Amino acid sequence: MTTLTLGSQALSYEWIKFRSVRSTMWTTAATAALPLLGAVFVAATGSLQPDDTVLGGSLTLSVVAQMLAAVVGALVVTGEYSSGTIRTTFAAVPRRSTVFAAKATLVAAVMYVLALLSCSAAYLVGDAMLPAGRYAQGDPLPALFGIAASFAVAAVLGLAVGTLVRHSAGAVTTVIGVLLLPSLFGPLFGNAERWIAGLSPTAALEKLTQTSDATADTVGSLGPWTSLLLVAACTTALALAALVLLRRRDA
Repeated sequence: MTTLTLGSQALSYEWIKFRSVRSTMWTTAATAALPLLGAVFVAATGSLQPDDTVLGGSLTLSVVAQMLAAVVGALVVTGEYSSGTIRTTFAAVPRRSTVFAAKATLVAAVMYVLALLSCSAAYLVGDAMLPAGRYAQGDPLPALFGIAASFAVAAVLGLAVGTLVRHSAGAVTTVIGVLLLPSLFGPLFGNAERWIAGLSPTAALEKLTQTSDATADTVGSLGPWTSLLLVAACTTALALAALVLLRRRDA
């Protein structure tokens, strides 16, 4: 069996498992729903401040949704270890690297498409319901593609943490900590604050929601796209480390 055929088979298996696990599907559904619910709530209650923006205000719950995307990534692998079905997976696809790559490809693709559609819809809802001309408008399209990418990165981060921890509750707690701690502890590092605080998909997301609508000085000195690239690079390194440890543990 060729590598391409094995990879396609593994991806097919992962898609079937993804759709059949209730916890994964419910968390995925919540990830899609939160941005829309946040946009409707903000627009209906008029809770934005005068200096808020259409994009940032519409995506007021996007950070929580992104955390759920990371949780989905963790559950995709920890659920199999908890139930013992990981043995069946490895029996069907003996190459650990192929299994991991299939899981990473699946969660990244699902969360990217889901976030792009959900966040775009949330922006359209906010734009339609908020008073015209009261908040900065801008062109949200580039930022929305970046925001979707930050969701995909968060999902792969969750997968990597889940592969390392192998326990659902521990993996969920760890990945949420990884998402939040850089922003919380960044100010403790003095001149390095902008780099430390940018080492999180959450930080990249918060910057990207300001990209199109806000003035440059509110975006942050590190910059939204630099932050996203830095986070993607760190997540890739962690995923590779998780893969190496996976192969050693199960050898």
